[in-house]
Amino acid sequence: MLSDKQLENIRHVHFIGIGGSGMYPLVQILHSRGYFITGSDNNETDTLKAVRSMGIQVFMGQRAENIDGADLIVYTVAIMDDNPELIAARNSGALLVERAELLGLVTREYLNAVCVCGTHGKTTATSMLTQIFMEEGVDVSCVIGGKLPSIGGSGRCGKSDILVCEACEFKDHFLMLAPDISVILNVDADHLEYFGNIENIIASFRKFAQMTSKALIVNGGDENTMTAIKGIDKETITFGFDISCDYSAKIKEKKGLRTTFTLYYKGEEVRDMTIFVPGDHNVLNALAAIAAARYLDVSYDGIEMGLQAFRGAVRRFQQIAEVDGVTVVDDYGHHPKEIKCTLAAAKQLGFNRVWALFQPFTYSRTSLLLDDFADALSLADIAAITDIMGSREKNTFGIYAEDLAGKIENSVWFETPHAAADAQTEEQKIYNFGQITDYIADNCEKGDLVISFGCGDVYKAAVMLAEKLREKAERGRK
Repeated sequence: MLSDKQLENIRHVHFIGIGGSGMYPLVQILHSRGYFITGSDNNETDTLKAVRSMGIQVFMGQRAENIDGADLIVYTVAIMDDNPELIAARNSGALLVERAELLGLVTREYLNAVCVCGTHGKTTATSMLTQIFMEEGVDVSCVIGGKLPSIGGSGRCGKSDILVCEACEFKDHFLMLAPDISVILNVDADHLEYFGNIENIIASFRKFAQMTSKALIVNGGDENTMTAIKGIDKETITFGFDISCDYSAKIKEKKGLRTTFTLYYKGEEVRDMTIFVPGDHNVLNALAAIAAARYLDVSYDGIEMGLQAFRGAVRRFQQIAEVDGVTVVDDYGHHPKEIKCTLAAAKQLGFNRVWALFQPFTYSRTSLLLDDFADALSLADIAAITDIMGSREKNTFGIYAEDLAGKIENSVWFETPHAAADAQTEEQKIYNFGQITDYIADNCEKGDLVISFGCGDVYKAAVMLAEKLREKAERGRK
C-alpha cells in the first residue's frame, strides 16, 4: 500500500485518464498541495476543461512519451493492459499506483474521513452529505463517483478536516481506504465475477467496517448489513424506516419528485424534512446523510437546507428533456435492485407509461443476473434493450441482448449480428442506439416517461432520443 514516506520525494504526478470522475478530485487535492500534475485522456470533456483551467497540461491520446519525467503514475482498473502509457509506466521505474491506492492515502490525511459504501446509492448519499456540509458552511473536501451540479464536478478540495468519500467495493477497492466514519447503505449481490457469492461480499463489508476508527453508520433494516457488522465493537448508529433505528423516517407526502417525511431520533419526532429526488430508497439515503452530518455536529437547519438544495447528482434520475409532453430521464442504475427501485418510484409519479431504455453492462453481470434484470425491467410498461456494452470483457458467456429481451413480455430490441455486437465498436453502438431511439420516438405518447438505465454510454441514447422528439414535434407544427 502507498505510504506517506513514498510521497516525500514525489514532485511530478501523471494521471492516465485524468478526466475520469474518480481521478478529478484527486487531481484537485494533489494540485492544491503543490504537486506538478500532468495527465492524458482520449475524449474532450467538461472535466478536462476544468483540469486545464488549473494550469495542468493534458495530452490528448495516450502515448508512452506522455509519462516522461513523472515520479508517480496513477491509473484505474478501466485502463487496459495494452495501454501504451501503462506499459511505459511499468518499464519506467517510476512509482505506479491504482487510483484506489492513492485515494487510500488521501483518506489517511483527514481527521474525519467519512467513507460512504454500499451496493446501491453511494453517489446520491455522498452528494447529499456534501451538499449538507456546504449549506452548513463547512469547507468540505469530497470525492464523488458522479457529478454534483453545485460543485460543477465530482469533487472539491476544501480546507476543513472533513472529507466525504464514496467508497466502492469493486474488487475490494474500499479496503485500501482509512475510514474514520463508515456509512454502510446496504449490502447486496453485485460484482459476482469477483466475489463469487453474497457471503464473500458480506465478509468484505465486515473487513471494511472493522477498519473504521470512530463510528459505523448503518442501515438497520438491511439484513446483510447487520450481518456484516455483527459483533464489531465500534460505536454504531442505525438508520431506517423502523422506529427502533436511531434515525428513522415516516413518509408524509409524495408529490412528483418531492417527498416529505417526518424525521425521528431515538423514537422522538425531530421535524419534517423534504427531498427532491423520488423513491423510498432516497429517503434512506437522506437518513444516512443526516446521521453522518449529525455525528459531525451539523445543525438540523443546515441539514434541512442541504436536502432542499440537493436536486440529484448527474445521471441519477437526471431530467434530460421534456418535449411535447414526453419526459426523458437518464439514470446510472445498472444493478437489478437499483433499476427495480427507480422504476417502482417512477410508476408512482403519475405518468401514463414508463419506458425503460436499458444498456446491459458487461457480459458477466448480464449472464449472472439475467433473471433478476428481467424481473426488474418487467416493471416498465415497455423495456427497450440495447446491445450489451462489454467494457473490459470478451463475450465468453455467449450472452446477447436478445436473451434478456426474450424474458421480458413487453420488450423491444433490434437484432444485431453477434459478431458486431461482440465487437462493441463505437459505430455499432451508435447504430444500435439509432434504431431503438427511432422506435421510441415514433411510439411514445404525450404523458410518457422514458428512463435510460446503465453505467456505460446509454446517456448518449437519451440525448439522441430527446433530439428526435424535438424534430418530431417540429414536423408536427409545420
